[in-house]
Amino acid sequence: MSQRGVGKTKQKKERKNPQLAPVTDCRCAGPFYKPVGMMLLSLLTGARDQKRAPATRERARLPRGRRSSRRRAGGEQARMRAGGREDEEASRKLKSMDVDKAENGGGAGEESPRPAVKYYGWKAMPFIIGNETFEKLGTLGTSANLLVYLTQVFHMRSVDAATLLNGLNGTTSLAPIIGAFLSDAYLGRYLALAIASVASLIGMFLLTLTAGADSLHPAECPAADGPCGNKATSYQLAVLFMAFAFLVLGSAGIRPCSMPFGADQFNPHTESGRRGINSFFNWYYFTFTAAMMISATVIIYVQSNVSWPIGLGIPTALMFLACVLFFMGTRLYVRVTPEGSPFTSVVQVLSAALKKRSLKQPKDPKQDLFDPPHTSAMVTKLAHTDQFRCLDKAAIVASPEEVRPGGAAPADPWRLCSVQQVEEVKCLIRIVPVWSTGIIYYVAVVQQSTYVVLSALQSDRRLGNFHIPAASFTVFAMLAQTLWIPFYDRLLLPKLRKVTGKEEGFTLLQRQGIGIALSTVAMVISAIVEDRRRAIALSHPTLGTTITGGAISAMSSLWMVPQLMVLGLSEAFNLISQIEFYYKEIPEHMRSVAGALAFCNLALGNYLSGFLVTIVHRTTGSGRNWLAQDLNKGRLDLFYWTIAGIGVFNFIYFVICARWYRFKGTSN
Repeated sequence: MSQRGVGKTKQKKERKNPQLAPVTDCRCAGPFYKPVGMMLLSLLTGARDQKRAPATRERARLPRGRRSSRRRAGGEQARMRAGGREDEEASRKLKSMDVDKAENGGGAGEESPRPAVKYYGWKAMPFIIGNETFEKLGTLGTSANLLVYLTQVFHMRSVDAATLLNGLNGTTSLAPIIGAFLSDAYLGRYLALAIASVASLIGMFLLTLTAGADSLHPAECPAADGPCGNKATSYQLAVLFMAFAFLVLGSAGIRPCSMPFGADQFNPHTESGRRGINSFFNWYYFTFTAAMMISATVIIYVQSNVSWPIGLGIPTALMFLACVLFFMGTRLYVRVTPEGSPFTSVVQVLSAALKKRSLKQPKDPKQDLFDPPHTSAMVTKLAHTDQFRCLDKAAIVASPEEVRPGGAAPADPWRLCSVQQVEEVKCLIRIVPVWSTGIIYYVAVVQQSTYVVLSALQSDRRLGNFHIPAASFTVFAMLAQTLWIPFYDRLLLPKLRKVTGKEEGFTLLQRQGIGIALSTVAMVISAIVEDRRRAIALSHPTLGTTITGGAISAMSSLWMVPQLMVLGLSEAFNLISQIEFYYKEIPEHMRSVAGALAFCNLALGNYLSGFLVTIVHRTTGSGRNWLAQDLNKGRLDLFYWTIAGIGVFNFIYFVICARWYRFKGTSN
């Protein structure tokens, strides 16, 4: 038969069975472009076929009749040798093929058992980063000014409002742990983000209604001194708390899933994909800080000086745009399917190791431990390590009855676990010491929103005829982050790659260490500036008094800008690398938990800072209180020196943890 006849016969077969048709991604239309696309595809597949084994090439050169007869003969011989085990071998081969194709970024061709994953990378980023930016503009623009809203509109006492917000902020920071678990175990990151985005929109809408509808907030108080008697009713508080509940639900899904979901869009098995992941974390945090800057200036100004309904309506509209952007990019997203509760495997390893604690350590882990073929297409195969060897006992086969026939699965997963399960638990344990350093690190970071504001209130905040709001000084820390991230990613990082030979320039642990060191430097600068501010207030004429009765120092408040810039720079180093570190080092099926760990650090850092303030206040209160209501009568500089000293010990502790740490995937 002529070559043209063979081509027509092949086309007829492909029309009858579409699965035989070659997979193409050519979107060109018309009779001219289609043959060109097919020719290019044939050239590419032909080049790939050159790497086949000689027997494969020999089989390809045989005539069609001899090829089919040899295939039948070989099949009969194989069935005779296998003794009825051909189904098991075929199944095992199919699974290994899935793993190989998944680890190599997917494959094309008619032998592929499942469609290859297509990564759109940066094409999906406008929808993901746009969603995150508008979401942060909406939620942060509201939460940053809630204390003022509750005291001015709902007429709460400042103590009650502060207590309510402390509980709300703590719950908002801890809720991502639950959201991360549900995402990794059942929902998947896409569905979790979809539900959370809608929940945040509902919460913002309800909160806007409490300001816009007269029946949903107390009546305005007459302009008079003294407390206001118009209190919120039970119905009004119920609507307010319902809005807070939806906002907490939104943060539970958005905070842990947004960043890992964005990183999922890049192919981790290619060099361009790995570089895309590294740059994504930087640009993600860049948009985060930019949104915070706009929220801390424009939106707060509208809320406080123009109108509360308009000031809350703008963030609600931005949250609506965030939802629209997220759902517009649905067709481009790579969605990682959840594989069940990741914590069940952790508990199984601990339980099995405890039950077999009396067994001796295996002499040869490669021979003595249960290590079945790795079949997961999503989770990376981990090599055995010699750390935490007591956990290896969970993978010791104490008797043949512990393994099912075929040797691929344990009879009781609570008595026998695989080496892969044991190594995943080891990954989590190795991360804990490094993670704990972030709690102490945040003690320095949270000072920019507490005592830095109080120092600014007792400083000269005049800038010409304009008075800088004390709460707006946090913008300088955000400005440092916003300027540094594009400078590092576009200018400094390419040069660091040439010097260090690493794709990320500095390693993730090095960047975290730099951030901890910079936070300590920021506390030292803060102590020096505060001592100078207090000295000028005591030795020079003051500029009046604050509402709380403290004298205003003649020192310009702009002297606090350097310490805030250094603190913002430390966040740019530490916080971004923290999240990226958790994302890369935690097993893939627990990556939403990685996104929640940083927020858990922030929550615990706030609690630790509050505990430290309480200890210092009670210890020094009997004499000269370091944290007196009037900072000129206290010694806030000594409090800063204390935090700096804690930061030095935290840095030493971090260096020890970093030198001990073994990255995921490295063997003995």
